[in-house]
Amino acid sequence: MKKIGLLIEIKDGELKPANLGMITAAHGDDHQLIAFLMDAVPAHIQEQLAHYGVDQLLTVHMQQPEWNPDRWSRAIVDTVTAHGIQIMFGLTSAQGKDLLPRVAAILDAPLVMDCIQVDVNAQLARTSQYSGKTLATFRLSGKILLYGLRPNAIAPVAHPKTAVQIEHVADISETSDITVLEAIPGESGGQNLSEAEVIISGGRGMANGDNFRLLWDCARAIDGAAVGASRVAVDSDWVPYAMQVGQTGSKVNPKVYLACGISGSIQHLAGMKTSGMIIAINTDPDAAIISHSDYFVLGDLFEILPALTQELEK
Repeated sequence: MKKIGLLIEIKDGELKPANLGMITAAHGDDHQLIAFLMDAVPAHIQEQLAHYGVDQLLTVHMQQPEWNPDRWSRAIVDTVTAHGIQIMFGLTSAQGKDLLPRVAAILDAPLVMDCIQVDVNAQLARTSQYSGKTLATFRLSGKILLYGLRPNAIAPVAHPKTAVQIEHVADISETSDITVLEAIPGESGGQNLSEAEVIISGGRGMANGDNFRLLWDCARAIDGAAVGASRVAVDSDWVPYAMQVGQTGSKVNPKVYLACGISGSIQHLAGMKTSGMIIAINTDPDAAIISHSDYFVLGDLFEILPALTQELEK
């Protein structure tokens, strides 16, 4: 039986929805799923994890539990070793990007980040390469394998179980060469583009930063929606960099991506072309984004967006 560790992420006291897809990706008949919890979590989160197929809820204890990527990664390695974990899953999130490479380096283990598909039994991982132009499949080998899963890449499927609670006290040195002075939230209003299920993005066609309020109004009418932007909008100082989608911004994988006034450059497509459904609003029928869309509207976004928001609010 394969022992699979799942690095669970909590934000503001709630379970990140992307964790559920990660549990589904790791599930198998001969797999024992062990959720790594870097702090105690409330009962309703434990119930969620068990409902989607976690066998064990493993709370990792440290003398200094505050966020520190150096201490956390060493604590994860200590836990992986102590419990005989053969495979480790995490999210390709800000936290995952900080922790998983550190864990892989300490263990001298193979790691594939930003996976859109994982076959645990065959030890295969699929991810996009060359700015999304192609997909590559990697076969991993080693005593311990690590996968960083792209948020929303796998749809969560419930698999109810009764999870056993266990604890582990990490045997690590609490001294660290890294000191976290302050964690400052981004400028994007607390939203996380990489984990959003619906993204409404604006580009050059928005004309100015004030007009982005149309996107925010529309996003508020959709549960779980976030607002993004093209590089042009960011470079023009209309919106902060935290909202940029593309090769040099966030790579996203929402269920629905609504592109408003975005031409669809190669750099932008590299960040959102794997979206479940792409909808474009544009006045130019020859815009590149049109040929990459599932649905498109040729028209003035300043007329269409308010009407769409009004309908959604109903």
